[in-house]
Amino acid sequence: ISSGNQISFQDVLKKRSNEYSQGSEIKFSKHAASRLETRKIELSDNQVARLQDGMQRANEKGIKDSLVIMDKLAFIVNVPSATVVTAMDQLDDSENIFTNIDGAVIV
Repeated sequence: ISSGNQISFQDVLKKRSNEYSQGSEIKFSKHAASRLETRKIELSDNQVARLQDGMQRANEKGIKDSLVIMDKLAFIVNVPSATVVTAMDQLDDSENIFTNIDGAVIV
């Protein structure tokens, strides 16, 4: 980069963050949608907004695959694609072990 076109790291980070927030409507994978449906979990508009906020906060910290905890629900989210990969509630019979994440956000 020539001296006339230098861009600070902070400027790049802010630009990426703005790009994320402008075009990042939450998507649910087939697996996550199935999990929500079979457990009869319905997300309110407020919960969707909080999940969106958690994804934005994870993005700002550079997290790629995040655990987002909200109320009595847990979501594994691929942040760059704004996709909920899986969802579970407190009644889930799994061992409550989360792998392949690089950060967690509580909203």
